Amino acid sequence: MIRKHRRSRPRRFAMECPSDPKHIGEVERFLQKMNESTKLDDGTFYRVLVASTEAVNNAILHGNKCNPEKKVIVICLVTQEAVKVQVRDEGGGFDARRLPDPLDEKNLLKEHGRGVFLMNSMTDRVRFRRLKKGMVVEMLIDLKRLR
Repeated sequence: MIRKHRRSRPRRFAMECPSDPKHIGEVERFLQKMNESTKLDDGTFYRVLVASTEAVNNAILHGNKCNPEKKVIVICLVTQEAVKVQVRDEGGGFDARRLPDPLDEKNLLKEHGRGVFLMNSMTDRVRFRRLKKGMVVEMLIDLKRLR
């Protein structure tokens, strides 16, 4: 009898934080705790950490405009095949296609403007979706590709 390989059931981790930049440390601790449970390799965890903290920082600063009444929600789904991270805000949204190129010479010395570039660099797929109330960025790291 041949058994079909079943996909592993996703392990779900979630957190919510107010829109204040001082809460980025809580996001880092949340991700470290998630990694204690999932035991991602160091390179993959670094990619998740950088991409996720950039997404949360953007959600706090640009999405929710540092309004502590608005929340940012982080959801991580981890399987043997992939790590998926969603970061949701309650802001007005934006069009990622209209962001300036951070590698353009006139933008190289700017202090801001590299968050989406880093998310794209650290993950295998980044997608932005407008919600009824806010925006969500969905990032994927394909673990099968790393084997």
